[in-house]
Amino acid sequence: MISRKNLLKRPGLYLVTDRKALKGKDLSKILSGCLKKGLDMVQFRDKEAGDREFLETALMVKKLIAGRALFIINDRVHVALAMDADGVHLGRKDLPLETARKILGKKKIIGCSTCSVKEALIAQKKGADYIAIGAVFKTPVKPDYHIAGIKTLKQAVKKIKVPIVAIGGINEGNIDKVAAAGIKRAAVVRAITGARDPGLAVKKMLEKLNDTDRVRKIK
Repeated sequence: MISRKNLLKRPGLYLVTDRKALKGKDLSKILSGCLKKGLDMVQFRDKEAGDREFLETALMVKKLIAGRALFIINDRVHVALAMDADGVHLGRKDLPLETARKILGKKKIIGCSTCSVKEALIAQKKGADYIAIGAVFKTPVKPDYHIAGIKTLKQAVKKIKVPIVAIGGINEGNIDKVAAAGIKRAAVVRAITGARDPGLAVKKMLEKLNDTDRVRKIK
């Protein structure tokens, strides 16, 4: 059986949930359609929910995607530990990676947000299992976030050895540029939750991530 951490090395699409981006839509329905089309990683993020509400919804998501996708908890290391999630994603102001590792142990996945190659190298040295770099493009989810751009992705691919996840403003119209930079995995929010057909959106974006002939032409 392939390990959870080794799954990160494969090309794939990573959905990050966001309460505002959902706009009242049924998350379970969206996930069901997306999993059928190849979505293989989900980060449950809800900055507004208290711990009880967060845990209840996270448990629903975990049950729905069990055995079909990696399940990552945003920020709340204690919740990830309590519900035996696959791992946790840490923002730049969240718990230090070293502390999270002591709590979760070596087998759990820990990902880190970065906006530069310098930050990515530091996270790698501290033991991150994957590194998210962004925002690649301008995004309404975090309008004031630093724009790392495609150039940063290209530089990171040359220096970072652990899996890289591109994030920030990625959608069907620009994901081929991300793939052309050498990135195998992309994280999206509104490109899925805001799509008329989320499952179809996943299918089309995955096709572009895996279309090596198209990527060569873009380069």
